[in-house]
Amino acid sequence: MEFDLTKLTPDVRKLSDMKNVIYDKKWLKTADNVELYYMYRGLEEMDGLRYDVTLIPAKMLGSEFVKTKGHYHIGDWQEIYTVIKGQAIYLMQKKNNKEKIKDVYFVKAKKGESIIIPSGYGHVTINPSETQELKIGNWISEDCESDYSDFERLQGACYYYAKKGPASAKASASDESSAGQVGEAKWIKNENYKDIPPLREEKPLKSIPQNLDFLRQ
Repeated sequence: MEFDLTKLTPDVRKLSDMKNVIYDKKWLKTADNVELYYMYRGLEEMDGLRYDVTLIPAKMLGSEFVKTKGHYHIGDWQEIYTVIKGQAIYLMQKKNNKEKIKDVYFVKAKKGESIIIPSGYGHVTINPSETQELKIGNWISEDCESDYSDFERLQGACYYYAKKGPASAKASASDESSAGQVGEAKWIKNENYKDIPPLREEKPLKSIPQNLDFLRQ
């Protein structure tokens, strides 16, 4: 699906909206309140589902790659994302309780590939490029609501994706996971969580499923 986004007004996520989930706190202290990504919601509707598009320009948040704020779905809703342009990394985590994570994994996806957010998993989308914009589309139920509170309270997801770690950040550089290491980029544990499992990689879907009934519960 193609949409002329230049004629539409997006919801804009600025750095001030993200201050509680940024890894590089030292950089954050002097950073300008720039726009980080743009959400165009409800571009298409289909039997109780809505289609959104998100643009995430390439940008470094200090040492961390630009990302979405991160949220859980209220209820058992699933969601499907497809990369339209660029490359994406999706980090998904499932909690035992408010500080302990039961499962966490990431998926790297390129143009045309899709990923499903399973029921009960919080998720963050990362643009791992320093030069290329990321454009993604998603289908989700119109009845689904998002909960950002755990990500805000714990200062992000249970892993950060960064080039190098500032000394001021409360995170464990010594516990970096080699599973997701790409070039100089590394996954770094967020020590605000009490229990974090090892990070693993899963593969994306090569195409979007024809039947999206699973998104309607």
